Amino acid sequence: MRCFLPKIIICGILILLGPWHLIAAAAPSTTEIVFLTWRPSQPGPWEKLIQKFQKNHPHITVKRQVSPHSSTEYHAIITQRLKNKDPSVDVFLMDVVWPPEFANAGWALDLTSRFPEAEQKKFLKEPVSAGSWQGKIYGVPCYLAAGLFYYRKDLLEKYHFNPPRTWPEMIQQGEVILRGENDPGLHIYSAQFKQYEGLVCNMLEFLRSNGGDILDGNTGRVLLDRPAALEATRFVRDRIIGKAAPRGVVTYEEPESLSLFTEGKAIFHRNWPYAWAVAGDPRKSAISGKVGVGLLPAFKGHHHAATLGGWHFGINAFSRHPDAAWQFIRFMTSKESQKTLALAAGLAPTRKSVYEDPTLQQKMPHLIAFLPSFEKAASRHPSPIYPMLSQELQRFFSTAIIKKNVALPSLARTSAGRLKKLLALEAMMVK
Repeated sequence: MRCFLPKIIICGILILLGPWHLIAAAAPSTTEIVFLTWRPSQPGPWEKLIQKFQKNHPHITVKRQVSPHSSTEYHAIITQRLKNKDPSVDVFLMDVVWPPEFANAGWALDLTSRFPEAEQKKFLKEPVSAGSWQGKIYGVPCYLAAGLFYYRKDLLEKYHFNPPRTWPEMIQQGEVILRGENDPGLHIYSAQFKQYEGLVCNMLEFLRSNGGDILDGNTGRVLLDRPAALEATRFVRDRIIGKAAPRGVVTYEEPESLSLFTEGKAIFHRNWPYAWAVAGDPRKSAISGKVGVGLLPAFKGHHHAATLGGWHFGINAFSRHPDAAWQFIRFMTSKESQKTLALAAGLAPTRKSVYEDPTLQQKMPHLIAFLPSFEKAASRHPSPIYPMLSQELQRFFSTAIIKKNVALPSLARTSAGRLKKLLALEAMMVK
């Protein structure tokens, strides 16, 4: 009995558990992927898309980890995790300038076989190129950005002005409007001049719209200390900071600069395409219905310049779930998802077919009108050490526009020398 009774009990337990054991074995397992991103200005559309993806893919759940809005802070967080070969992150967003760095470091998964040339051709050329490094694809374009010029349409009409075509004309118009409005809280201009990546984007637009640049894309020669670059930098220091724009603009990133504009405290504003949706939302903007958007001004005798921006999806090279991560990326970069992000969050699509959508053409005609500008937006220098180059540029531009009495040519020569050393290091590091 001592031996027989336990066998009966065990058999009984197995009989009772048998059906449930079979059900558990037959049930598909659920894969959780972690999506690391920054804090979006319009979180609602992102959350809805993730929920829709999970509904369409019931065996994949998405856990979103949100970092600060600043691309500089986000870069520090994600690179630290990738340096440590952290497999807990599966999908991440990359700023348009990061793919060379992530690819060269071995952090981003090669997506060339998953994103073949036939699929690449469905996207705008420049964003696809930005997600590439040495002939391979490491980032799939999520959305496009380029610097745009927002303005108070009602105030320009009131004072019989057309949108300014040059930077000095912008200031002249603004001075007339300020005198007429007699509002001490109103400023001419708002943009992003804090010491971070946004400052580089803004200053590049001033330099390039004066015929200057930071680097010669063909020769690699540093141009930061050349007359065209110095003139544009001096204009920002002497005519923008503390004059056309409030002194506090040197602490502004995108959200702060946009808030000044949507609160009705700035006549002109530089930002990315997403700002259109915010400025037109009466729940978030005091100037809803009073906003126009166009090309950024230039200096006389030169053409406007817009810095290429935007973000790519990448997969962690150390992810344990690359297939599930790719399904998520494919969904988030589909036509319907990009249309949702355009209509609900004001983000410019990277898929060509979205621009042909009747709803988008009706509700967001400015995106259609500025598609040629998006396609021609100028990239920053593609480099696996771009963050190092950017840090040097941030320091230079921040000092140059904040310190009124600094010897600008000397400062530029010193910074140019440092850039040359970094470019020499870049040549040694490229695999």
